[in-house]
Amino acid sequence: MTKSVSENGSYVEPGEFKRDTNYITTRITADGRDGYPVAPGRYRLIAARACPWANRTLIVRRLLGLEDVLSLGLCGPTHDKLSWTFDLDPGGVDPVLGIPRLRDAYLARFPDYPRGITVPAVVDIPTGQVVTNDYARMTLDFSTEWTEFHRAGAPALYPEPLRAEIDEINDLVFRDVNNGVYRCGFAGAQDAYELAYDRLFARLDWLSDRLAGQRFLVGDTITEADVRLFTTLARFDAVYHGHFKCNRQKLNEMPVLWAYARDLYQTPGFGDTIDFAQIKTHYYVVHTDINPTKVVPKGPDPSDWLTVHGREELGGRPFGDGTPPPPPPLSERVPALRGPEA
Repeated sequence: MTKSVSENGSYVEPGEFKRDTNYITTRITADGRDGYPVAPGRYRLIAARACPWANRTLIVRRLLGLEDVLSLGLCGPTHDKLSWTFDLDPGGVDPVLGIPRLRDAYLARFPDYPRGITVPAVVDIPTGQVVTNDYARMTLDFSTEWTEFHRAGAPALYPEPLRAEIDEINDLVFRDVNNGVYRCGFAGAQDAYELAYDRLFARLDWLSDRLAGQRFLVGDTITEADVRLFTTLARFDAVYHGHFKCNRQKLNEMPVLWAYARDLYQTPGFGDTIDFAQIKTHYYVVHTDINPTKVVPKGPDPSDWLTVHGREELGGRPFGDGTPPPPPPLSERVPALRGPEA
């Protein structure tokens, strides 16, 4: 049986969608216990703006101010069966690693690597070898292991007193929302699709109830939990509603979640990592099982993300005792949206 591979190493079987969650679990830590100590300039984060899992790392890196110590390589929005590629760079080669495919970094460390070549990944620049692609652990380590290099005013995204609650919310959101949209889109049977659909919208309703009276998911500041939910919400109307058949409602028809998502989008470090054109290109071009024509929808109009959200009335302090990050480096800026009034 042929398995259809998605952008994050997952596959579709008849019936329920299964995600391959076996990642390279090597960690980059302050004490270097896995052989990879935190060090400025040694590692390169490889991401793709199209991918929601990689988008998390882009946001956390921005919020914590790690741009100067952890360089960024960006793959284009599409890939072939072998690997993500550096087709955005001159000559199609990453200018730091000198490779055309992310696969090259995986094979440099594991010559017979048997799994999907996924983003995000962190590569050791001196050896050209992938260190980790464990995206769930990666952002937590940015918060807890790279503290020596956080910018002044960096927010506490994974504060110790709230970790148990953050972990609990993250587990629920991953199962029913982050991965839930994929379980809808790649379902191979009607009953599997309907089960995933019901779980997705039940969880979105639960999240709406939770966020109706509080500005952020856990505590009164932005945390890792908000980052993880946001990257799915940002793609909901552009991709998941139609392409993945998550069509009970659009995000902009769910008032609480729509306001919450716009609040985050308009917060420095969130919306300035989002490229809607790349997001749509990825899903509609790569997923030929679902969209064999590769036609990319023209809409929706993303400028609505800049409209007033009113969430400030709920209080909360987005960065706690910290401050917003400065604008992204020129080389990392995405095309700016123009609001309805522009």
